[in-house]
Amino acid sequence: MHSRGIRRGGWRKNHRDWKGERGMSAAGLIFSNIHDQVIKELTQNRTMASVPFGCRYRLIDFTLSNMVNSDITKIGLITHNNYQSLFDHIGNGKDFDLARRSGGLKILPPFISSFASPIPDRLYTTRLEALMGVMSFLRNCKEEDIILSDCDAICNVDLGEVLEQHKETGADVTVVVANYTFGKYELHANVVCVEADENGRLTALSKARPTEGKRLISTNILVIRRAYLIALVEYAAARGYKDFYLDSLLPVLARDNIYLYEHKRYYAVIGSLEGYYACNMELLDPAIHRELFGVEGFPIYTKVRNSAPTKYTENADVKNSYVADGCVVDGTVENSILFRGVTVGRGSVIRNSIVLQDAVIGNGVTMNCVITDKGVIVRDGRMLSGHETLPFFIAKGTRV
Repeated sequence: MHSRGIRRGGWRKNHRDWKGERGMSAAGLIFSNIHDQVIKELTQNRTMASVPFGCRYRLIDFTLSNMVNSDITKIGLITHNNYQSLFDHIGNGKDFDLARRSGGLKILPPFISSFASPIPDRLYTTRLEALMGVMSFLRNCKEEDIILSDCDAICNVDLGEVLEQHKETGADVTVVVANYTFGKYELHANVVCVEADENGRLTALSKARPTEGKRLISTNILVIRRAYLIALVEYAAARGYKDFYLDSLLPVLARDNIYLYEHKRYYAVIGSLEGYYACNMELLDPAIHRELFGVEGFPIYTKVRNSAPTKYTENADVKNSYVADGCVVDGTVENSILFRGVTVGRGSVIRNSIVLQDAVIGNGVTMNCVITDKGVIVRDGRMLSGHETLPFFIAKGTRV
């Protein structure tokens, strides 16, 4: 595998207004539900995009922030089902600077029209079908390029730099890739491994994954010429294609200009409950946290919630943890992540756990390697334990 020709992402000291300098323009298109099945425990009542992460964020925050930080302010959000929590989180887009008269955030319906299917107005099941259902959005866009992105990736990437490379190489498609170590935790079956030649041009892609070792994988962030994307989707619709990578991109690798851009900073993909747990725990590493949230000029935005500061009583003992606003801590918290509004009772010990918003942990509770969804109540004296490879999960609103 050759990768020396791939441009590697670095943070520019002075974030240039690339759109003003180069005359480039792009619109974003986000798939909010593509990977819902990989963590059914957390997506039973919400989309993958609205899964909570990292103390106060949702997964879509990374995707939206990556786009907004690169001056991409016309964004289509493709929905499917269970999107109430997603709408509650993004609202009118104000917290992401997307409440605009021109452009802004547009919610796109999940139905495939009769243009794409003999069965009109059915829900999409694949990435290609989702694109078939938003052809009117693509055709009405005036922007030259479209940035496609899923919501299962956790990274802070400079899309302005990706667009610069896309223009400089004259690419039809630029795929953002990352060097990923397999074997850390379980991944979903749709991970795409890629290879490039010495010029950074995509030469091979496959969903056959190794069990261990490092490989370049697609982050499912792609920059595509709008006219080229429309042609791909129309061609796929006419032939009943299902898989965007294998059916649409693979056959044209040798003919068309498809290049890779390697993202060199922290990248993680949520592919299982174990992976969700591991990615959250990795944030306790200060170096990883800085690569995501400490990059100058590239903040990660989220919904603003006005909460009181967290209250730590004289019994509180907190070590190596992230605790959001609005919590009350009257016990011990170690190597854990507490979301907004969590209550930890007197004498309780929480270790290596993720406690989502508004959970109430009673007095004298012991928890280790536990994930509690929103609004969980754990009564006094309970002892709950899992393992880092199999965290114990408590569903939303459960009383234990």
